[in-house]
Amino acid sequence: MSKPDRTRTAEVAIILAAGQGTRMHSKMPKVLHPILGRPMVDHVLAAVSRVGAKHTVVVVGHGRDEVISHLQNWPDVTIAVQETQDGTGHAVAVALAALPDSISGPALVLSGDAPLITEADLEKLIATATDYSAAILTAELADADGYGRIVHDSDGTVLKIVEHRDANESELNIKEVNSGTYCFEVSELRAALGEVKRDNAQGEIYLTDVISILRNQGKQVTTVVTADENILGINDRVQLAQATGILRSRILNHWMRSGVTIEDPATTWIESAVELESDVTLLSNVRLTGNCRIASGAIVGPDCTLEDTEVLAGARVLKTTAIGAVIGAHASVGPYTYLRPGTVLGTSAKAGGFVEMKNARLGAGAKVPHLSYVGDAQIGEGSNIGAATIFVNFDGEAKHETIVGKHVRIGSDTMLVAPVTVGDGAYTAAGSVITEDVPPGAMGVGRARQRNILDWVLRRRPGSDSANAAVADSDSKDS
Repeated sequence: MSKPDRTRTAEVAIILAAGQGTRMHSKMPKVLHPILGRPMVDHVLAAVSRVGAKHTVVVVGHGRDEVISHLQNWPDVTIAVQETQDGTGHAVAVALAALPDSISGPALVLSGDAPLITEADLEKLIATATDYSAAILTAELADADGYGRIVHDSDGTVLKIVEHRDANESELNIKEVNSGTYCFEVSELRAALGEVKRDNAQGEIYLTDVISILRNQGKQVTTVVTADENILGINDRVQLAQATGILRSRILNHWMRSGVTIEDPATTWIESAVELESDVTLLSNVRLTGNCRIASGAIVGPDCTLEDTEVLAGARVLKTTAIGAVIGAHASVGPYTYLRPGTVLGTSAKAGGFVEMKNARLGAGAKVPHLSYVGDAQIGEGSNIGAATIFVNFDGEAKHETIVGKHVRIGSDTMLVAPVTVGDGAYTAAGSVITEDVPPGAMGVGRARQRNILDWVLRRRPGSDSANAAVADSDSKDS
């Protein structure tokens, strides 16, 4: 036997995604159910793309409109429709009919509901198939119930695959099972499919029968054994959760081995598209979803949920929810902070405790320390927004912008009623309602003069605790 060619790539990849998935009890097509932020079929597509498949065909059937709509995100994918679900062999024939007859070379066949398949498995399968007419990815299971069994002949080569429902008692004792992932030579696969019969319990065209046909033609078939978890197919919500847990552990282990400190993996959730640099630190109870990017030296957590958010080098994010935000280098966020889409914090900026920001830009070194709402705003470098400040951005019909210049001091409990501009170096008095522009260097005051109504409590609340306290204070001063 010649040495397997480890550089060989797949010419064709066929992904079977036409099944109904009744055990999911869902209106959503099974292959679109998400695992760590991606529909399960995307995990299969990603694995196929990493091994260089030149032609990828996805076979759709049940829920085809939704699946086809999703697959528009994969512009290089060819879609083949299986009008009636007549078995896996029929599905592969439908896929091959969507490709030019002239195509030759290795053809991968995979299930769209087996998202834990690895690039390493596919590479080994393709390389092994160099010297065989087919290679089957298999695993040895203690409980093989429901899986097709791999039957070997006396010399150890593969004789056939028997589906569980068609297996006899002896075959049911076999522990090596079919994963549903194969590598064939395209031309041999086409020819063998033409000979498959429907003489089985389901009356369908089984892809597994191709193995027996190849063997009857004197051709050799082999197996590539992988870990149990890699072949897990998703048929119900329990298996969906199992697959999610396995993939989650893989992702966490990958990032820890890449130089990321994860304080408590048991409470950390990182989705597939997240990117982390070395020397990032994630403290307990952190959830990173969507297209998060976190740069070296940043510390996130505890108790943070970040979605589609970028955290630059050296930033510190504590007890924060951020969606679609950018947190600048060495910026400080939290605790109990909510950064909504469009929020951008500059270098060394601060969004402190109980602060909510939406579509707001905070300049370098600027601060919103606590208890404030900042919406539709631009705040210049070095400015400070006093506690309990509200950017009043909505007039009941439309949103308006507030512009705060550089090195501005907004007094506590200020209402900035947009549209309004506070110029560079200006101040606003605490408790002001600012409805007009404040020129650079000016003090904006928007409040009435205080007046005290003497003895109001004694007249309006006689006998109350407040009145008694006031009387006692007056008596003590008179004595």
